[in-house]
Amino acid sequence: MRENSALRIWREGGQTVGCWLSLGNAYTAESLAQLGFDWVCVDLQHGLVDYQDLTYMLPAISRSSATPLVRVPWNEPYEIMKALDAGAYGVIVPMVNSRAEAASAVAACRYPPEGNRSFGPIRAALYGGRGYAAEANGQIACIAMIETREGIDNLQDIVTTPGLDGVYIGPSDLGLALGLPPAGDTDDPKHAAVVQQIVDACRSAGVAVGIHTSSLAYTQRYLSQGFNIVTLGSDAGFMARAAARDLAAARGGVEKQPEKTGY
Repeated sequence: MRENSALRIWREGGQTVGCWLSLGNAYTAESLAQLGFDWVCVDLQHGLVDYQDLTYMLPAISRSSATPLVRVPWNEPYEIMKALDAGAYGVIVPMVNSRAEAASAVAACRYPPEGNRSFGPIRAALYGGRGYAAEANGQIACIAMIETREGIDNLQDIVTTPGLDGVYIGPSDLGLALGLPPAGDTDDPKHAAVVQQIVDACRSAGVAVGIHTSSLAYTQRYLSQGFNIVTLGSDAGFMARAAARDLAAARGGVEKQPEKTGY
């Protein structure tokens, strides 16, 4: 079976930089995946993407060396299994609030006897190659998002869930859980303290820790902090920032700052 190179790096304690895909377009997916990102994640939760888009985007990503990930819309076994059967090599599961919810996500990623994933890797076996059925349990990444008050309260129980490969922080929802604005990239000390709490818990448990960013500055900051999984930005964000910068330069004016969307 094809190796999950990003998962191998995380298990070795290394660092990766990835890209978020929020637009349902195979061309943008292929273009960004070819740039050298360690992984590329298709966002089915908040992105303007549906399952039909995913069936075109995953093959486009597969033309690169980037590991294909999917943020599923919710912690539902059928959503996780459909994404994996389409060829995702890992899932990021939002709003995980307890050990039981984390265990449910892990089980949906593993074939029996380690889990309850139903067998039918219709495209996954084509991408993964010979040996998929026997080796998938060790190559598919399951990553839980901790981004709610309940998730923070149950942090230790979540990160020690058997089979969980990593935790991914949604900084905007984490901010809301802390009574702060959903700012995404933020220097608020209360937010930073909880982020560090999650980092410390993940390190203690031996699982990878990741976070979403929408800027180079915060990507560099979190890499310096030791994060294993860091998002540099998204297709929509890259496009809007580049266009705003060049438009302002062309007109000799001030760059327009759009409303924050988390991307």
